[in-house]
Amino acid sequence: MKEDLMDIICCPLDKHDLDLDVSERDGEEILAGTLVCTECGEQFPIEDGIPNLLPPDMREEAPA
Repeated sequence: MKEDLMDIICCPLDKHDLDLDVSERDGEEILAGTLVCTECGEQFPIEDGIPNLLPPDMREEAPA
């Protein structure tokens, strides 16, 4: 995902801003990390450059 996407996405649960915590980057592309809601604190993973903004009860956990 590109960091400028942060200007247009918000928490799908309460529509507040998201903070970005990057754990892996390739140039300008964010490959892994977490988006955290500034209001409710819910965390949304970024895996393989794709943010998963599904509500927690709808997410499928990756096999370990």
